[in-house]
Amino acid sequence: MVNDGGPDWRETRQRAVQAHAAAEERRRQSEQVEAAALVSAFVAEARRRGLATTRLVALSYDGRYRYRTRLHGWYVDRARHRAVDVAGGFHLLTVPASLRSLLFGAEPEPSPPPLVIGRGGRDGESLPLETLLRRRLNAGDDWP
Repeated sequence: MVNDGGPDWRETRQRAVQAHAAAEERRRQSEQVEAAALVSAFVAEARRRGLATTRLVALSYDGRYRYRTRLHGWYVDRARHRAVDVAGGFHLLTVPASLRSLLFGAEPEPSPPPLVIGRGGRDGESLPLETLLRRRLNAGDDWP
């Protein structure tokens, strides 16, 4: 049978694309729930261990400027680009450069934590969120 790309083929293809997109959305939501649970457990354990919190600082995308924030929490990577606030919010601490942020501080919004940090990055380095958080807990207050 020759496929002429008629209406039946297009409809079948569209349904397949929609089913794939729905499955991907379910997977993404499931990962976000699991990652949020990891972050919540991290906050509870950090408090239990008495890890000191710090006022978090945001960086401009180009890395040239540092901005104050109202957030307190724990940096979870050595580059200080990712942090967890005391309320359990996961933050990427990079923001657009702006004069307003220099004057009044930046207000980075929490984002859904990824289950794997760096997945799909160009350098090929990725790390499970659970490992990153465990390393941070094990480092205690000796975190750079």
